[in-house]
Amino acid sequence: MKNIVDHLAQYAAYHRNRKNVATHIVGIPLIVVGIISLLSRPALPLDYLLITPASLVVLAAVIFYIRLDIKLGLLMTLLLWLSLSLGRDIAALSTSLWLSWSIGLFVVGWVFQFIGHYFEGRKPAFVDDIMGLAIGPLFVVAEVVFMLGFRKDLKAAVEQKL
Repeated sequence: MKNIVDHLAQYAAYHRNRKNVATHIVGIPLIVVGIISLLSRPALPLDYLLITPASLVVLAAVIFYIRLDIKLGLLMTLLLWLSLSLGRDIAALSTSLWLSWSIGLFVVGWVFQFIGHYFEGRKPAFVDDIMGLAIGPLFVVAEVVFMLGFRKDLKAAVEQKL
């Protein structure tokens, strides 16, 4: 199994242009919320839990991210929980509004992605490795963490691998 440095370095190789990274910082969260809100129906109430396809996907993602890196995994857990909460709010709307918002967020997010890859002059990472779809959100969070001056050791390890 690849470690976090391997995953981030492979993904970062497709994202060297700062404009591309900036569009991903906007686009990927939109895509994540769009997918989570689409998967927030149907909902099965179970005592104090609300089980949805989205909650199951988020649980799997959280396990994956925490296994890669505990600190970033816990941050991803918080962000995905917030996305799950927003997705549930969107799913509570009428069917037409739920679909409009969910699909709209998803499409706008991908428009940002493709604009970014136009600047990059390179295809998206997931074209060569489907895991890029799972690493994209982690990459965005890691980039923001790096921009804020945290996890310098991880940033150095990723850059050394490029």
